[in-house]
Parts: sequence; C-alpha cells; structure tokens
Amino acid sequence: MSGVHESQQDVDIDLGGLFGAIWRNRMRVLLATVACAGIAFAGANLIAPKYKSEARLLIETREPAFTTGQDRAQGGEQPAFDEAGIASQVQLLQSADLIKQVARNMKLYELEEFDTTAKPSAVSDVLVLLGLRKNPLDLPPEERVLKEFTEKLTVYQVERSRVIAIEFASKDPRLAAEIPNEMAKVYLSLQSGAKLDTNSEATRWLEPEIANLREKVREAEQKVAEYRSQSDLLQMGDNSTFAVRQLNDISTELARVRGERANAEARAESVRAVLRNGGAPDTLSDVVGSQMIQRLKESESQIQGQISDLSTSLLEGHPRLKGLRSQLSGIRTQIKAETQKILSSLENEAKTAELRETQLTQQLNRLKADTARAGEDEVGLKALEREAAAQRQLLETYLARYREATSRTSNNATPADARIISAAVEPTEVSFPKVIPITVVGGVAGFALSSIIILLAELFSGRALKPTAAAAAATSRRREEEEVVVETPELAETVEEPVVHADREALREPVVPARSLLSDMEPEDEDEEEPEVPEIAAAEAEEDDDDYSIAAVAAYLVENDIPVAISVSPSGDRGSAATVMLARRIAQENRKTLIIDLTGSACPTRLMAQSQFLPGITDLLVGDAAFGDIIHGDRLSDAHIIPRGNANTRRAMRGIDRLAMVVDSLSDAYDTVIVECGAAEVEGVRRLTRDQQMDIILSLPGADEDEVVELLTAFGDAGYSEIVLMTGEAQEPSGHPGRRAA
Repeated sequence: MSGVHESQQDVDIDLGGLFGAIWRNRMRVLLATVACAGIAFAGANLIAPKYKSEARLLIETREPAFTTGQDRAQGGEQPAFDEAGIASQVQLLQSADLIKQVARNMKLYELEEFDTTAKPSAVSDVLVLLGLRKNPLDLPPEERVLKEFTEKLTVYQVERSRVIAIEFASKDPRLAAEIPNEMAKVYLSLQSGAKLDTNSEATRWLEPEIANLREKVREAEQKVAEYRSQSDLLQMGDNSTFAVRQLNDISTELARVRGERANAEARAESVRAVLRNGGAPDTLSDVVGSQMIQRLKESESQIQGQISDLSTSLLEGHPRLKGLRSQLSGIRTQIKAETQKILSSLENEAKTAELRETQLTQQLNRLKADTARAGEDEVGLKALEREAAAQRQLLETYLARYREATSRTSNNATPADARIISAAVEPTEVSFPKVIPITVVGGVAGFALSSIIILLAELFSGRALKPTAAAAAATSRRREEEEVVVETPELAETVEEPVVHADREALREPVVPARSLLSDMEPEDEDEEEPEVPEIAAAEAEEDDDDYSIAAVAAYLVENDIPVAISVSPSGDRGSAATVMLARRIAQENRKTLIIDLTGSACPTRLMAQSQFLPGITDLLVGDAAFGDIIHGDRLSDAHIIPRGNANTRRAMRGIDRLAMVVDSLSDAYDTVIVECGAAEVEGVRRLTRDQQMDIILSLPGADEDEVVELLTAFGDAGYSEIVLMTGEAQEPSGHPGRRAA
C-alpha cells in the first residue's frame, strides 16, 4: 500500500510531452477539425431559415383627453407601473386568450407552419388507430395553434425600463412582422376594453345606489325639519335659533337700559349737589339746555341791565328801582323752581330706567331657561343634521363618480395604459441558422475533442508521466532502510507495523549524544531546602504483562483527551523517533496534533519538516519569528511540527516562562500537543510545566527495568503523578496503557 502511495506522489505530468503528442498527431487533429466544420456547415444549410421581428410597447399611465386638472386633483394621480406591474403585463401578453384572439384574427390555423398536425403522417395515424396517441384533430384549431405559437413567441422586459418587447420567429418574414404588430393591437384593445368594462360596471352599480341615497337624504332632511318645528328650534339666517337670537337682543337692551339709568342718576346727583351747595344752576348742562331757563335768563339779563341804567339817574329808594329789583328776585326764584323741576325729571328718568332694567332682567332669566332647554333639544337636532349631511355628501360623491364613469363609457374614451413605440418591420436577414458562426463553432469543437482524446490517450498510457526529482532520492532511502533494518533487527522490532515506512528513517539516523534544549536554561536561585526523597516502591513482576507500545500510548491519549503531554527521551534520538511515530499515530485518529521540538539534536525536525533550517520555537522565543512562521506540516501525515529553530538556544531558554504560555495557547488550537524534550532532566521539565500537573511520557524503547524504575522514581520525587511509559514494543494495543507513577 505504501508503494502505491509513493507512485502517486512521485510522478509529474509532462506538459511538453502532451503538447508534443498533439503536434505529432496534427494531421488527425486537422482532419477532425475540417470534418466537424463541414458537418456543421452542411447541417446549417439543411435547416430551414427562420426570421425574427420585434415590436415594442411602452407601459405608462394614460388619461382621457377630456380629463381636467380639477378631476385629476380630485381623483389623484395614478401611480406609475413598478417592476411587478411590468412583469404582470409581460404575462398578459403571453396569455392563451390573447394568443387565441390573434390566431383567430389572422387565421393562423389555416397555415401549415402553425398547424403541423393538420396533415398527420402515416406513423401518427397508426398510433391513433392503436389508441396509443390521442387524435390531435379532435382539438379546436386554436388549441392546436397555441403550442406552436408559444414556442415561436418571446416576450420580455427591456432591462431597466418600462418597455416590453414582443419578438416572433417564423419561416415567413411577412408573418414575423405582422404577428407582433397584431399582438400589440389586440393587447391595447384588451386593455382599453377592460377599462370600458370597469366603467360600465361602475355605472350599473351606481345607478341604484344613487336612487337609494336620494331617498335616504330626503328622509334625513325631513326628520331634521320635523324635529326643529317640534322643539321650537326656528332656524335664523345666521345659523342660530330664535331663542338664541332673542336672548342676544334682550341682553343688548338690558345693557343699554342700565347705561341710561346710570347716566340719569349721575345727572340728577350733579344737579342735586349744585343746589345743595348753593352754586349757580346755570353751570349744569341739563339746566342750561332747558328753554324755560334760557328765557328766564334772558329776562334776568334785561332787568339787570335796566337796574344798572336807572341806578345812575335814580336813587335807591325810587319805586322804579324797587319794582325792577322785585322782578329780578321773582325771575331768580322761577329759575330755582325750574331747576328743581329738571332735577325731578332726571330722578323720574332714573326710576323709569330702573324699572325697565328690572323687567328686562326678569325676561332675560326666562329666556335663559328656554335657551338651556333648546340646547338640549339641539343635541338631537345636530345628530340628525350630521346624518343628513353624511348622506348628502355620499350622494354628491356618487353623482360625481357616476358622471365621470358615464363620460368614459363611449368608444376611445379610455386609452390603454400602453402605446406602441416601435412597430415590427419585415426582416431581411435570417436570424437562424447563422452558417458562418455554426461552422466556426463546429471546427473549434472538432479541434477540442480530437485534442482531448489525444491527451487522455497519452495520460492513460503513461507516456505523459515522468518521475519527480525526489523519486530517485526516495528509492535510495528505501534501499538504505532495508539495509539498516537487516543490520539492526533488534531496532526493527521496536517499530510498529501500522506507521508508514518513512518513520523507520529515524532508526537509521546517526547516534547523537542525548541532549535537550532545557539543558541550556540558566539555573534557578533556590534558597529553600530540598525536600526529602520518599521511598519508591519497586515495580511488581506481574506488571511485565502491561502493554507500553506506541499504539497503546496513542490510544490512551486519544481516549482520555489529553491536551498537553511532555515527552522525555533519555535514550536520545531513538526515543524522539518513537515520539514522532506517536504523534503520527494520533493524527491518524483525525485529531489535530502538534509536536514541539525541544531536543538538542533536532531529531523530530529532521524526520517531519522539509528542512532542518526552518524557523522554529527558538526563533519565536527570541522574537525573530511569529506564530504563523514556525508551524509546519509533517511530510508523511496530517500532524504539525514546530521545529527547533535557528536562534541561540541559551538566549531562547531565558524565556522559559514564555514557552509555557506558548504551550497553553497551542493547546486551545490543537487536540493534542506533545512537547518532545529529548534527554531533559527533571528540573528542566518542572520549570517548563511551572509545577502544573501534566502527563509525562517516558520514551524508552529497549530500556531495561532498572533504568525505568530509576526514571520513574526521579519524576515521582519531583511531584509528577501522571507518568506514562512508552517502550516502543511492536505488539498491538490490548487495552488502556498502564501507568507507572511514584
């Protein structure tokens, strides 16, 4: 099985040989190309030519010419067609009803091109007689034409537009142009007819509804009038009732009377104050405005003038002067009497206004009660008015819609929501077959097929395969392995059979002194006293029957899902090679496995990596490489390896604490991480694990019992309780690997 694997991996395809084979058979390729081109040319000429023509429709919302701006404002603009609307129109153009209408209009069922079953063949007649086929003539002519018509028709939406293209293919160029145009006309008539049907149906439905609404409006308005008269809610011109209007008038009159009363009282009080204080009455406006007072004042002035004139010529005791003075005193008395009359008149006016105010107040109170009662009655009245207004508004809406629908029922009143923007014209060129392109494609196909046949023949015969540069080296290594195995049979027994043969390469490596990178660590300063070494119990003789083979250890790590294992190989490269075989064995169980090379001889790196000089763990610890640069794949399995690296080991081992963190991080990404420490001492392993309890694998192929007990005791003294022994014996695992723990 390994030989097959090597043969598959150690050959390459000779591209030069493949192209050389095609060149050597160029005449065959040329003949095949010419033959296929000739066949394609002949076949294209034998096919009956077909012509294609195309008509295009623009889908848009169209309104009648008589639609006014006001009608559009009331009805609202109709939304433009969206993608779904255009797709619906495409399906309408492909509908069977439209196609049947076109076929009837153009009498396509009379043409042999569209009704191939009209003249059935003899085979078809036999099948019909035997009952194996239904007689196509039983179907109506439109049904027979439908299938053939659909195959020749193509309706599609022009990309990113509202244009629909109607394309039709026919043997007759005239039909190829006439059918798309006829389809466009039938489509437009169907669209317009659908609108007419809608308007007609709306008219028929609105007529009884309008009559019913008129009766409802009349009844509602009659109820309003009856309720208004019963409730004495007479309607005034300004949308108010009689009671409200009367209340407003009385309120206005009451305010006026109260003003007059206040005015009369104020005037009387002013006259009264003048008389009480002995002032001149003629200073009052009411007194001065009296005609009697004015005449008395004129007489007083005349008498006063006479007295003044006579006093210059007569003595004070003259009878004439006494008579004039007596007249003057009488006139003044009359003036006071008239003033008292004016005061009485003002007081009477104030009393009259007060009485008028009292009467108006009483009347106002009565009207308030009547108005409150009328307000309660108006609640029912308003409800009846709202009902009547709603019925009236609905009636007006129906009447408007009825007039609009009636105006659209005439012919050509409702244009279709589409128009022809490009009519189909009679084609002059054949759309199919294209003789020259078909001939070229046939020639290219012949060339490709003949070339592929020649290439496959070369590949299956093995003439196009050549060995790789590594094939010779692999062959020489196998020979050397066989020699080494023959010379060292005791080592061959330690190698397990299931691992691939290249793992045996580790057993023939030159013996390198046992060494580990952990030996290059600087010693820790320890001031504490060393703990006392406990007594170690020797291994019992019956434990010799336990299985410590590589397969058993691999099964233990897989079944117990051990994330990190520290492998110590005191025997040097032989133990490290066994650890490599352990990692490969675990990788065969479909587990992501990683081995970290901390050996001094870089044995795992030599066995697994492509080169010994790849960047590795030491380069990471000194900061010369990143994680992605140090992880490499195994040459012979799915396992991965982190090589030793090329940096200075002492400088790298100064970051031993960082190494422990690196191992923890890798355990999160891999199922199993094996740290191969080589011939490491217990102190170095303890610093690597940072006193954590980890599984320790002692790789001791061919070791004696005393050496095993000594190592187990040393690790037990260091506090490690999980120790797995791996001796590399060749038998298959018989159960869980045993443990030897201090």
